[in-house]
Amino acid sequence: MTPSRPAEPILHVDMDAFYASVEALRDPALAGRPVLVGGLGGRGVVASASYEARVYGIHSAMPMARALRLCPQAVVVSPDFAAYQDVSQRLRELFLSVTPLVEPLSLDEAFLDVGGSERLFGPPEVIGALLRDRIRGELGLPASVGVAPNKHLAKLCSGKAKPEGLLHLRAGEVAAFLGRLPIRDLWGVGEQTAARLERFGLRTVADVAGTAGPTLVRIVGHAAAAQLASLAVGEDRRPVVPYEPAKGMSTEETFDRDVDDPAVLRRELLRLAETIARRLRRGEVAARTLTLKIRYANFATVTRSRTLALPTDHATELHAESAALLDALRLERVRVRLLGLGVANLVPAGAARQLRLLDDDRWQQVERAADVARNRFGDAAVTRAALLDDG
Repeated sequence: MTPSRPAEPILHVDMDAFYASVEALRDPALAGRPVLVGGLGGRGVVASASYEARVYGIHSAMPMARALRLCPQAVVVSPDFAAYQDVSQRLRELFLSVTPLVEPLSLDEAFLDVGGSERLFGPPEVIGALLRDRIRGELGLPASVGVAPNKHLAKLCSGKAKPEGLLHLRAGEVAAFLGRLPIRDLWGVGEQTAARLERFGLRTVADVAGTAGPTLVRIVGHAAAAQLASLAVGEDRRPVVPYEPAKGMSTEETFDRDVDDPAVLRRELLRLAETIARRLRRGEVAARTLTLKIRYANFATVTRSRTLALPTDHATELHAESAALLDALRLERVRVRLLGLGVANLVPAGAARQLRLLDDDRWQQVERAADVARNRFGDAAVTRAALLDDG
């Protein structure tokens, strides 16, 4: 006899102030202090803020200059995405220890369908508490968990449970739970949609649930109206989609001051190529297509792409190809605000490679040796001479 599926089988696990929490774990002197992870330059933004910093009104995506005006005593730490990815991988391994149905949303959050795990680990709310405790015990980090009938409700619950809490929404309590929430809590309702709904007097989820379909269509359009009507009554039929390999990856840099020197752009492109290549090798994939992205001082953005004859995971090749795209633009002294590099058409590392008679793999050996050194001694252990600071 097939066991019945629990009524609330979906978990949403969301790490609390993830980047800032990882930094406090790496440097215990930061514990209990207002910590901001992000860039310090004139255009720097807050990527993550500890809860000690949030009491001052600071939030992610806020300009760093404004955040420091709100909390001058805050400690600013530059992000270390390699460290965050390592922790994220360990986090995913914890998730997979209780269910194969894990859908990552980002480095620090995921949906889990534990409907088939009850016989091994107990009811969903017990599994949620177990994961939260294991994340704290094994990783030393705080996490919040939502337990609910579907993904939308589970995500709402984890948000209401912060910090480091667990909220279990039973199926029979959905209407009462949703009815008192503001419309901005609904998934996909941003500032513009919320403002439009509020102009028509719709301020709570109950207001939306009680509004006739044709009226919602006139306010927000057919597609958005259908989604809002479903979410307002707690309906969400989307399944948890297990992890799939990335189809692409990218990185970019917004300069503190506009750059008009092609030599500086080429050097910064090398830095981006190094970052992308390390991510490719860590994921054991190689890229067939690369894309150069440039945003000018007037915010106009252009992209140029190139498909390679053979896939690569080497920074030297990525830099050579992307620098050729950069040179072809003939920028001269055009002021550039942002430079980005992306790769796509990923294949398993080593796939579709052909041996060529005159191949020289010395750079490949150097890059892999550098990976070993960085993993052991930190990112600053090995770098290219071209990327050394002037000082």
